[in-house]
Amino acid sequence: MPESHPHTHPQLPTRRRLLGMAAGAAAAAPLASVSLPHLAPSAHATSPSGAPAPSPSAQPAWAVRPFPLDQVTLGEGVFRRKRDLMLGYARSYPADRILAVFRANAGLDTRGARPPGGWETSDGNLRGHYGGHFLSLISQAYADTRETALKAKLDYLVTALGECQRAFAEHGSPRPSHPGYLAAYPETQFILLESYTTYPTIWAPYYTCHKIMRGLLDAHALAGNAQALDIASKMGDWVHSRLGHLPKAQLERMWSIYIAGEYGGMNEVLTDLYALTGRQEHLAAARCFDNTDLLTACAQDRDILDGRHANQHIPQFTGYLRLYDHTGEEQYAAAARNFWGMVTPPRMYSLGGTGQGEMFRARGAVAATLAENNAETCATYNMLKLTRQLFFHQPDAAYMDYYERGLTNHILASRRDTPSTTSPEVTYFVGMGPGVVREYGNTGTCCGGTGMENHTKYQDSVYFRSADGDALYVNLYLASTLRWPERGFVIDQSSDYPGEGVRTLTFREGSGRLDLKLRVPSWATAGFTVTVNGIRQRVDAAAVPGSYFTVSRSWQRGDRVTILAPYRLRIERALDDPTVQSLFYGPVLLVARSPEPGLRAFSFYRRFTLRGDLADAIAPEGRPLHFTTHGLTLAPFHIADDTRYHAYFKRSEPVIVFGAADSGVPNRARPDGLTFLDVLWNQAPFATTGLFVQAVRTLADGWLSEGRFTRTERDRVVAAATAANLRR
Repeated sequence: MPESHPHTHPQLPTRRRLLGMAAGAAAAAPLASVSLPHLAPSAHATSPSGAPAPSPSAQPAWAVRPFPLDQVTLGEGVFRRKRDLMLGYARSYPADRILAVFRANAGLDTRGARPPGGWETSDGNLRGHYGGHFLSLISQAYADTRETALKAKLDYLVTALGECQRAFAEHGSPRPSHPGYLAAYPETQFILLESYTTYPTIWAPYYTCHKIMRGLLDAHALAGNAQALDIASKMGDWVHSRLGHLPKAQLERMWSIYIAGEYGGMNEVLTDLYALTGRQEHLAAARCFDNTDLLTACAQDRDILDGRHANQHIPQFTGYLRLYDHTGEEQYAAAARNFWGMVTPPRMYSLGGTGQGEMFRARGAVAATLAENNAETCATYNMLKLTRQLFFHQPDAAYMDYYERGLTNHILASRRDTPSTTSPEVTYFVGMGPGVVREYGNTGTCCGGTGMENHTKYQDSVYFRSADGDALYVNLYLASTLRWPERGFVIDQSSDYPGEGVRTLTFREGSGRLDLKLRVPSWATAGFTVTVNGIRQRVDAAAVPGSYFTVSRSWQRGDRVTILAPYRLRIERALDDPTVQSLFYGPVLLVARSPEPGLRAFSFYRRFTLRGDLADAIAPEGRPLHFTTHGLTLAPFHIADDTRYHAYFKRSEPVIVFGAADSGVPNRARPDGLTFLDVLWNQAPFATTGLFVQAVRTLADGWLSEGRFTRTERDRVVAAATAANLRR
């Protein structure tokens, strides 16, 4: 089915639903219960021959560049604890189980291992994808920890995949069309796609191909495995042999098919491969994946996303940016920028995720789509990758505001807070509807695969450097250590993030001139203070929320920079219904813990003092980042357990009330959805009672002139404000 018209097949099964349907049939089998900075490789990367990798073209014209994963290490805190949970899985899960489907397909001994399960079964139509993600997991884990056992496991996996690739070429049955073929199923799925066979007869053959190739390139870039690049290069040759001769119209029709035509980031990984090999065939193969109708529409800033399969398309745009890097064709870059703006914020839930039931919904449809199946975790994984690469080209703080939101409130929240060596224990959908619960596990699913990667690369965007090496961007205030050998700097960051408090950067080693660019988060409306060696810096208008504040000086060993951005309680309104809202404390999404169905009704304004702060109506509970209101506990969403929660509530302020003074006048809304009380309290704080009464009078006069108040109602509102005894 063409994925651009899902409404013509209302009963079309999602992959998640098919997994559930298969669970009963698989019950008798004893199955397991249950990003990397790709473009900043470590110094270990080599070409297939073992020599330094060639450079086929100039470095991309990026304004900023990432640091290799092994140059940034996490400090103590919740991010490290979540990472350690995934490291336990990476260390323990048997490599032979990952390899079972590949060896079986190649006619090799499976060594008695059974496949992981989920979609990764002996006859699953997506088998092999999980193995690619597992390669990325182990590569990232090794880059982070330098544990020799992880390197040995990674090398074992790569060697075994090389044996499978050779077995196909030498005695495959049937022999593949090109000796570079490597997959966990015969080439049949790829052949059927070329005749437009639809899902679920076939699933997404090039999606699985991408995951395998991506994992191999990660093994090369992050762990110096030269054979991995050799295998991936041969796979790239096979892709070109399969697609390079096909008419453009045939390719475009293939990529328009729902799920069957889903290809993940094939254009990205092939472009990355070209950057390593210099082979024009690899770049040509990457361009075979142009999804022209969506590419053209997004380049022209025409929003045609409604009803499209979200995660089928998000990674395509990261690939378009990589193609722009190596072709200079502006259409690719414009499409990626505009696509990002069509998702963020028009289709974004408060946690940073997008989509309902794997599909993009109408622009602005947030309140209307709250359910148990919002925010596929894969989609946020890919949105963060796209966001990161857009920032390389244009270091706009808005990109890092989104990155922080998605990382803290979706990705961090997606790993259950309990250890497991048999399951990644990550989420698929993360519901935003009332009284929903997170479900974990996902061995063998797409979100299980990306979920493995998510939690071993938290540090990949904490710091970036300018292209000329003269500036350091501090994007995220996570406890971490940066080692920057080219400049001789070692910088420690101490922080309790996502908890509130002072962040301290300490120059442990190195000296020299450097522009230190400190991100001023968009939520930092309660102030942003910077001191250098105890001396407070003049921030004034330079530290605007949603920007970077620069400290330029010649740094010395022992220099200390402290940053304080106090958290405030705040609400965010759904675009399609301003009365449907979420609560945040600084960057942290707070959810009401309650199993009750239906949106909970919250009312805050009657408790406001002259300062007009939500802290007047929401009380600290006693634990960090926990509050109470309306008899409910508000907890940070990154605490990942089985408690039912409400991420959104219904704001109910039916009458204009100031403290104990009730005007009896309805709190009517303007056409934009903001009520009288919304507009009034947006002007807070008020220094005196007189200024408060004056603001009420001025606003009431305006509403009278615009026909939203009668004269009597206007007078009653002003009288109530005058009678109110609001303290500061």
